[in-house]
Amino acid sequence: MTNQQILAVCRSNWVYRGIDDGSVREMLDELSAHLDDAVAAGRTPQDVVGSDVKEFAASWARAHAPFARRLLRTAAMVCFVIGWLILATCLLRWTTERVVSVNDVAFWTVVAAVTVAWEVRRGSLGLGRTLAVALAVGLPAVLLSQWLGGDGELFALPLWAALALLLPGLPYAVADARSRKNTAPGVG
Repeated sequence: MTNQQILAVCRSNWVYRGIDDGSVREMLDELSAHLDDAVAAGRTPQDVVGSDVKEFAASWARAHAPFARRLLRTAAMVCFVIGWLILATCLLRWTTERVVSVNDVAFWTVVAAVTVAWEVRRGSLGLGRTLAVALAVGLPAVLLSQWLGGDGELFALPLWAALALLLPGLPYAVADARSRKNTAPGVG
């Protein structure tokens, strides 16, 4: 494999795993420097990355974003999204509380579990895939919960709880927004 092929394999692996663009660029620059140094020293690129480039890229991605950090980020972002949805519901209905039913709990538990499992394993789902997960997995969960448990009210969630759910994910959301702004086309 050439250096460019190795860099392309690593880049696609890191993007697939949800590593942010800035970090991918830094990792590619570092790997490119190591590969150039190896060639200058008379070694092959495989001496740097080993025989399995995909495994090399995966191990570097795991080292860059350890499991505990990815899990913490994903859990905070799930809380953030749920908080926004509760807040939006309260604002649309002009109320200071959100009534939570069995269907709501079933839907959000299943969607959150699948989303967290996917993001921890593979990286960001994105909006389109998240909606697909909600329809493919969440909707059947709602129908099953309604058939089994009915649609009775479990509890009422006050507006301040939605705001509290926003707090853990706020730093991650701001960082993601800044990252997208800095990597937008036409930006330095």
